[in-house]
Amino acid sequence: MSDQDQPTMNSNDLYRDEVYTDRVVGSIRVMVPVKADGSADADRETIYQGSAQMMTPGGALPLNFEIDVDSLEKACEKFAEAAALAMEETFKELQEMRQQQASSIVMPGQGAAGGGIQIP
Repeated sequence: MSDQDQPTMNSNDLYRDEVYTDRVVGSIRVMVPVKADGSADADRETIYQGSAQMMTPGGALPLNFEIDVDSLEKACEKFAEAAALAMEETFKELQEMRQQQASSIVMPGQGAAGGGIQIP
């Protein structure tokens, strides 16, 4: 593998990663922009990301979502709202996947294991 194929870090797009949790509901990941020397980069915005789990019959489903705020305190206040929106979007995606699967046509005698092919 040549040096050109090696992944390189972009020193102009670095973040310090801080995680805060209440150990019950979830966690908030704070991505603080930094310069290459590790000092804070005030020219870029801090990013707040929430993380929680949604229980399903198949087990826990991770939820990761952005929280559009400008402080950790506001991220805590908006956490539930952002998590609910992420859960709603996840439900919609699951419904779409189920509908696509249900609308597939299986033709006997075609394909490999299972004895059929699916045609969307």
